[in-house]
Amino acid sequence: MHIDRDVTPDYPLSWQARALTGLMRGTVKPASALLMRHPLAIEAAAGLGRLGRLVPLRPPGHVGIVPAAFSACGGEWVRAGQGLDERKALLYFHGGGYFSCSPRTHRPITWRLSVVARRPVLALDYRQGPVFKLADSLADALDAYDCLLRRGHAPEDVIFAGDSAGGHLTLATLLALRDRGLPLPSAAICLSPWADLTDIPRRANRWQDPMLPAGRIRWLARRWTSGLDPRDPLVSPVLGDFSGLPPLMIVTGSTEVLRDEARRVAMRARQAGVPVTYEEWPRMPHVFPIMADVLPEARLAFRHISAFLTAVGAASAVSADSAVPGDSAVPGDSAAA
Repeated sequence: MHIDRDVTPDYPLSWQARALTGLMRGTVKPASALLMRHPLAIEAAAGLGRLGRLVPLRPPGHVGIVPAAFSACGGEWVRAGQGLDERKALLYFHGGGYFSCSPRTHRPITWRLSVVARRPVLALDYRQGPVFKLADSLADALDAYDCLLRRGHAPEDVIFAGDSAGGHLTLATLLALRDRGLPLPSAAICLSPWADLTDIPRRANRWQDPMLPAGRIRWLARRWTSGLDPRDPLVSPVLGDFSGLPPLMIVTGSTEVLRDEARRVAMRARQAGVPVTYEEWPRMPHVFPIMADVLPEARLAFRHISAFLTAVGAASAVSADSAVPGDSAVPGDSAAA
């Protein structure tokens, strides 16, 4: 498999997807439009999220969850599948608009990532609004990565991944590490990334998106960028220079209001010489892999992620072999050709 490619998965739309998107259009989207209108509503939602952490939530029996602590935040180690390589790790940043959700809410993603990546997943419980700022979330992400390195993980044995706002944090963390001259992970996966926080109207898929109201995303971006330069690449990563970043996989739905941001990230990364696997799934909702318990398409997406990671590993092995002096291949040997 080539890493640098565009993919439009050609699967028949499942009845589960039809039913779920119809339900979301009639419930989640109107609720989001009402919620993201006033700062008090954001604070209430964040408070409910904190209370939700007290509710027992059992993962599948084969999934191991171990709490993890950091200097300013926490998280959890997620382990699932057989034969995990403990020398390696995947650092996951959950979505939620920078004001809601947690590692607990995103376990349907993180345990499956542990299976396909064949390594433990560190799901970071980074600080969020309305109390904290984007810079605090980024500081937590950088601190978590530094912790992995101090634990003995080599940079090439670490993968970043995140969805929505967590996709934003994934890209911002990569840019911050690169700008500071620090070692980068081997690859990154962004699911429906929210990458542009400038004050732009989103017209593409404004009516087709079954989940997110475009105007409310714009309102939320204004709130989080108050007092900041929204064109700073650490605030709007889509405007950044992606030179030197590791291979990226970007997964989005064709009817998402954030789809064009995902496309622009892929374009700018390729312009900077970064190999990108860009997958645009027909009629899939925002961060559809989190619905893998009910959506066949979401379960298939993890197979695609597995293929991407396999390709990244193969490319890294080839690069390592080519860097070894005294290559034993004999010119003209058909096995080496």
